[in-house]
Parts: sequence; C-alpha cells; structure tokens
Amino acid sequence: MTDRTRSLYFDRPGSVTVREERPPTPDAGEALVETVVSGVSPGTELLVYRGEVPEELAVDETIDTLDGRFDYPVQYGYAAVGRVREVGDGVDPDWRDRLVFGFNPHESHFCASPDQLRPVPDDIEPTTATLFPTAETAVNFVLDATPRVGERVVVFGAGPVGLTTTAVLSPFPLDALVVVDPVARRREAAERLGATETLRPSDVAPLGDRGDPPGMDLAVEVSGEPAALDDAVDAVGYDGRVVVGSWYGTKPAELALGGHFHRGRVDLKSSQVSTLSPALRGRWTRERRMDRAVEVVREHALDRLVTHRVPIEDAATAYETLAADREALSVVFTY
Repeated sequence: MTDRTRSLYFDRPGSVTVREERPPTPDAGEALVETVVSGVSPGTELLVYRGEVPEELAVDETIDTLDGRFDYPVQYGYAAVGRVREVGDGVDPDWRDRLVFGFNPHESHFCASPDQLRPVPDDIEPTTATLFPTAETAVNFVLDATPRVGERVVVFGAGPVGLTTTAVLSPFPLDALVVVDPVARRREAAERLGATETLRPSDVAPLGDRGDPPGMDLAVEVSGEPAALDDAVDAVGYDGRVVVGSWYGTKPAELALGGHFHRGRVDLKSSQVSTLSPALRGRWTRERRMDRAVEVVREHALDRLVTHRVPIEDAATAYETLAADREALSVVFTY
C-alpha cells in the first residue's frame, strides 16, 4: 500500500484541490478500504462547488463518515467503492479483499466499521456500484410519491437522479410518464428508461389541462432548479401532488401560491433520503431500501448513466465540466 493517501477538498467556491496525506490506520473494529472509484453527485456536489450550501449546515447527521459542517475547506462525496486491505482487532478477517461500497468522501483510502460498508455483489462492476446512492434516492422519492394505478405522472429533471426515478416509475401501470428537461440527450435517455413522453421546460404549460379530470396527478421535482417548482405546481390538477426531491441549497424558490395552488388544494411534499417517511417506518428500513436500490441498478443497467471517468488528480477539471456541460450525467473518479 502507498505511504500517502489522496483526499479531495472543496477549498472555497469554485476551487477544489487533491491533497496528499498520511494514510489512515484501522482502529479496533474498523477496516481500511483502498478506493477503486468514487461517484460524483452532480446535484449536491455542484452546490458545494459553487458555494450554494449554508455553511452552518451539518454535512449529514445520519452518516458517521460525513461529519462536520459545510464551511470551507470541506470534504464531501458519498459514493466510494474499494477493496478492504486491512482489518483492525475484532473485525472478521474474511472482510479482507472484499469489494465494498461506503458513504465516504472522495479519497484514496479510508477507515470504516464493517456496519458502514456494503459488500458489492460479484455481478456488479465497481463503477456501477457508485450509483447505489442515486438509486436509493430515487427509490425514496417513489416511496414518498405513492404513484397509483392509471395516474399521469411528470418528472421534472433528467439528471442521474431524475433518470433513475424515471426507471423506478416505469414498471408502474401508469397512464403517462412524462419527463421534462432542456437537454435533448437527457430526454432521449429518459425515453430509453421508460418515459412515455419527454418535453422541454418551455412546452409544459398544456400539462395542466390534459385529461379528465384535467392536469397531472403527480409531479416529482428533481431538476435542482427552483423555477421548476412553479411549473410542477401548475402541471398537477385539483388535489394533485408535488414531491420535491431537489435540494436548492441557498438558491431561493419563489412560488406563486395565491391561485391554483391554494384553490386547487395542491399537496406539496418534501422527500429526502437521509430519513424514511414516518408512514413507512413500520415496514421499511434503510437496509431494505438499499436492497431495492441495488436491484434497480442491476435491473436497469444504470452504468449507462456514467458519462465521464476522471483520475482523481484531475478533479478540478471534472467539476468545471459538470458546471459547464449540461449533457454530462454521472462522473466517477478513478484512483
């Protein structure tokens, strides 16, 4: 094993560096993982890259490996896949050499307890396994959205999460599954993953008048664009439901709530993967949800969402690409 480890830091808005540090040593009850690849979340990580997250906010209070707050410099990322190279006292030696997934920032080596690691099935490649959190998020959105037989559903946003949400929704017996995104390549990907129709944002106005009764039954907003939330509210009909999966960070969302939203009794609901809905906690656990996410990755061959593979040393270029190239989907760092 190398005598140095490489760790990515967001130094300030618009700037990332890869630092060489002393490699960690596993304590009792821990395993040392050598990272093979780690996935970039183009939504959340671009907020961090652009300085659009509240610095006083905890990075994630539900994941031990993501401690601290979003004040710079900060380590972030939550899709690391690697091999266990060493184990500390009290850890089963059978963990050695296993390919595992961990919710860990971008770094070449990290320590975690076995209960923070998930063995990657033999039939799933490391790059594909970086999409486990994407699929888990999509599963959570659909669990919260509760799609019903014959409903008309619209998904706003065809980034990796929006496309995966489309894939999860596609087997449902829906009347329509519409995906809205400004980028043609993303709309084409949505069609391959089961969308019955795709639209540009400029073409969504008629959705509110479709069908009998008029309007979509359910909208899932995962574009990351605050303006899309107004479009989602307008797209659903009377008693329609809007699930907000986007995290806008510090970007304000200005909503017109004085007309259709109010008299149309539109239900506006948040969905966030860190926790399970209280209505589901009697039957669902995070482990069960992740099991379903792994199956989603496998069933829908989501590795096709990975459009860029970048050496960790070139991380700055990767974020510049994501910020400028709207056709880029998922990026993975190689080590």
